[in-house]
Amino acid sequence: MSVTKVTLAATLLASVAIPTTVMAQNAASAPASYEGESEIIVTAQKREESLQSVPISIQALSTKKLDQLGISNFNEYAQQLPSVSFQTSAPGVTNVYMRGVASGGDGNHSGSLPSVGVYLDEQPVTTIGGTLDVHVYDIARIESLAGPQGTLYGASSEAGTIRIITNKPVLDQVEGRVDGEVNSVHSGGVGGKLEGVINLPLWDAAALRVVGYYQHDTGFIDNVAGTRAFLPQPGGITVNNNALVKKNFNDTDTWGGRAALKIDLDDNWTVTPTILYQDQRTHGVYGYDPSVGDLKVQHFFPDYGKDRYLQGALTIEGKLGNWDLTYAGAYLDRKRSSSSDYTDYAETYDSLYSSVGGVAGYFYFQNAAGQTIDSRQRVFGSDHFKKTSQEFRVASPQDERFRVVAGLFYQNQSNLIHQDYFVPNLAANLSVNGHPGTLWLTQQKRVDKDYAAFGEASFDIVPTLTLTGGARGYIYDNSLIGFFGFGRDPNGPPYNAAGSSRTGVAGCFNTDGSTVRDNPGGTLIGAAVPGGPCTNLGTFVGNGKIVPKETQGQGFLHKLNLTWKPSRDLLLYGTWSRGYRPGGINRRGTVAPYAADFLTNYEVGVKTTWLDGKLRINGAVYQQDWKNFQFAFLGANSFTEIHNGPNARIRGVEADAALNLGGLSLTAAGSYTDAKTRNNLCAQNDTTCTVYPTLGSAATGADFIASLAGRRLPITPKFKVSGTARYGFPLGGDMKGHVQANVVHQSSATSDVRDRAVQTGTGTIYSPADQLGRLPAYTLTDFTAGVDFGANSQFSIEAFLNNAFDERAQITRFSECGSCLRTYIVPFTPRTFGLRGGVKF
Repeated sequence: MSVTKVTLAATLLASVAIPTTVMAQNAASAPASYEGESEIIVTAQKREESLQSVPISIQALSTKKLDQLGISNFNEYAQQLPSVSFQTSAPGVTNVYMRGVASGGDGNHSGSLPSVGVYLDEQPVTTIGGTLDVHVYDIARIESLAGPQGTLYGASSEAGTIRIITNKPVLDQVEGRVDGEVNSVHSGGVGGKLEGVINLPLWDAAALRVVGYYQHDTGFIDNVAGTRAFLPQPGGITVNNNALVKKNFNDTDTWGGRAALKIDLDDNWTVTPTILYQDQRTHGVYGYDPSVGDLKVQHFFPDYGKDRYLQGALTIEGKLGNWDLTYAGAYLDRKRSSSSDYTDYAETYDSLYSSVGGVAGYFYFQNAAGQTIDSRQRVFGSDHFKKTSQEFRVASPQDERFRVVAGLFYQNQSNLIHQDYFVPNLAANLSVNGHPGTLWLTQQKRVDKDYAAFGEASFDIVPTLTLTGGARGYIYDNSLIGFFGFGRDPNGPPYNAAGSSRTGVAGCFNTDGSTVRDNPGGTLIGAAVPGGPCTNLGTFVGNGKIVPKETQGQGFLHKLNLTWKPSRDLLLYGTWSRGYRPGGINRRGTVAPYAADFLTNYEVGVKTTWLDGKLRINGAVYQQDWKNFQFAFLGANSFTEIHNGPNARIRGVEADAALNLGGLSLTAAGSYTDAKTRNNLCAQNDTTCTVYPTLGSAATGADFIASLAGRRLPITPKFKVSGTARYGFPLGGDMKGHVQANVVHQSSATSDVRDRAVQTGTGTIYSPADQLGRLPAYTLTDFTAGVDFGANSQFSIEAFLNNAFDERAQITRFSECGSCLRTYIVPFTPRTFGLRGGVKF
């Protein structure tokens, strides 16, 4: 990082620490506020409250803040939230973490449920294997609730919750806005977006609000010419990617809209149905291969993705006497499909088996004529995700000394999983049965159900001291059924191209409960999940019937909070709370289910307001104990397994500040996170490693310690800070100008918790952390300047320069398989210059 960038970041972030006496002098003579905003109201505790009155660590990005920062997607708003970290391989394929609660690697489509809940208004939209990347436009605010939110938000809010709150229809006025943008990316192409919203009163008691948008994100990674040569040499197979060479091939098109209808049935009851649709198409890949060059890759099959989802939701709000009643229900239907180049796998295994002539000498990649063929694979994947959620709750009057929020919750989510590892020209008898060319097939259905009763009660011991207790009783029931693996040629060996006699069709059930491997002449039971050849993941229950593998659990979560508010401008609190993430079934049927993991949080915090509301400073200190955390890794055949690992403890500090001096507004937020394991992490068998090999000695067992106790958890940096300085000034008449700078900095982090290399009898096993490399520290700096025209800023135009110093900031490092030789780096978008403008009416 250059001295210039460090100096700029330090200057901007230090600016919020101006001595109080100086601020008081400036405030007395400050011009009228051009950029300040009124008090932020949040609903983090299922009630409307001032941000400064909520006794939890919460950050809120308001409508104005989102507009000022030009935020339109998850990556952009997550940068501003110091407690949030994330991994992503492409838009819509993102895993979110908070406060260091990250084991790494749990992004598989049938992996662990997320540890951070995501809500759109009142409805949960948390999904397996990728947070919904909802386009950010006409959003009232984004709330980031750090720490376990188990009592009010339940499963998958173990480490925190992110809530996206949309603007609601307004009954008494016609209003709207249209915004557009065009931008140019350094080392890339030209992109842009067009967005609009209109609010229309339909009659005295009803209004409709409609939002529409289209965004094109240009590519900045080049697929450059290259070849791959496979053993034996000479005489092997050499391929090139000439037909797919393209500059800026990783572009994204996103379009969609949402509509909300608000109907006041009477003075007490309101019904709000909403609908959201979004379609996102990606081309190319978003990670580059540093061994090929900066922002370059060499891929040999087409890469693309489609992510479409539709959500219908219904919120009913009303009163029964002086109690508030709320019903929130939703149905989400999400379809994702993709094509991915998997040449790296063939390249790696050709090298691993070089002593026997590579892939050609060890496996059976042959066509129908028995000739050796190109062994490269192309992966076709799809997920059909459905989610139904319903919540009913009641709340007593907010101004009473004793207050209660209580409710019932139900959720049912399913995912139909398809992954086809396709080898062109592979002989049918070496493929998965009924799928010529398919080396490996995953065809499974997963169902996750949650039931809960919850409540929080607050009692004002004295007017300035409040005790709050919360509880949630829950039940989860998760299941998985279907097929995974290779095919089986009844006339083999070889049974398939991999020469496997045990995995895939070999493990499918016959009508008498035997498997094909043990009884090849038995009568095979058909596929429980359409599209598969048979069923090898499930439980045989007799009479030729297979039911899903299932795991269940139930329990109790608690929260205890003491809040002291001696004055309007000071609040102190202490919290003891707990969150959880349900257990589940492993995709490999021979691996035992994994259990739920739990996070216990001990936190003290303070919220302060100074200078008649012009300055806000909040902070929190916490320790979290994470018990038997779920840990995912690539096992045999690069197939994800999930086990319960060791315990971890996480200590941290969070703080944010905002200062409004009329035309000048300054904000900053930061976090320090110290997240470490308490016990050794085993490479395979949970927490019971029996072998402790070191470099220079041979291992005598199957398992070994992959990470010693006291190692940092991955992904989350120790330090993350963000800050914004904005100055607004009059230009004469109805014109106002502004300039703004935004800086985000985070320290380095490890890519994987497994950081210990060992030497076994077959050679050195390098740790995944060493293979992937660290995520280096980075600083991103954005500049904006613009003009607003009209009495109420009806017209605006703005120029911006994002990532001004073209920092190659790394979000994620990954490889395509467990042993793959190439590491890919997913960066933030390079330096981008653009213009945006808008009109309000």
